Amino acid sequence: MSDVVARAAPGFRPKVAVVLGSGLGGFADEVKKVATIPYGELPGFPQTTVGSHAGQLVLGHVGSTPVAVLQGRAHYYERGRADEMKGAIDTLAGLGCGTLLQTNAAGSLRLDMPPGSTMIITDHINFTGVNPLFGVGSGDNRFVDMVDAYDPALVKSLLKAAKQANVLCHDGVYMWFSGPSFETPAEIRAARILGADAVGMSTAPETILARHAGMKVAAVSLMTNYAAGLVPGTLAHEQTIAVASSASGDVRRLLRLFLEQYA
Repeated sequence: MSDVVARAAPGFRPKVAVVLGSGLGGFADEVKKVATIPYGELPGFPQTTVGSHAGQLVLGHVGSTPVAVLQGRAHYYERGRADEMKGAIDTLAGLGCGTLLQTNAAGSLRLDMPPGSTMIITDHINFTGVNPLFGVGSGDNRFVDMVDAYDPALVKSLLKAAKQANVLCHDGVYMWFSGPSFETPAEIRAARILGADAVGMSTAPETILARHAGMKVAAVSLMTNYAAGLVPGTLAHEQTIAVASSASGDVRRLLRLFLEQYA
């Protein structure tokens, strides 16, 4: 893997890895590119099956910050493997990325956080019953501390960048459901009781893997719908993509400013 990157981008050493979620792949256009490598050429990287995830690694700069941008991720529901992103996360850590910045499309559990809103994740609840560190082998390093898994200093920096970018931004707790079916109204009622502010089908496993790899983590959710049962109507993936695409400008401004100011 390092040989592939070395050939494509000699001497390039990224500081921040960015994972772009559903409908948010366009942020890669903000990167002053050094190289673009399809996942298929990178050993250990996933083959994405979701149409809105391009499946390529973009290396370059946002401002003066060297970044490695993943256009798309693999999800647990695609093959039933919680560790689908392990190869990619470990590779990015090995390349020098000390921070993983994630984005996702999510369902809002709060009426004051409508579709089109953004939320900085401060913590997560794993509702799936699985963990990407299952079977990683013996040794105490598998017992990863998840206190402040979403780095408080990075949360503060993201909220500051949102204010500077004039992006209305909330903060809250994200709950990981396995998907691919959307949650039931009963599950959403349970999620609200347990303290969740948003729900989705990604991000938590990558956070666990990144913490295992010694990386700091920050994450931004874009609300693409109210979760099941909060308002009348049905849910569909097409709605997720449509809202994410129309509201992606706010996320792009937020990420660009955060990365330009990254120290």
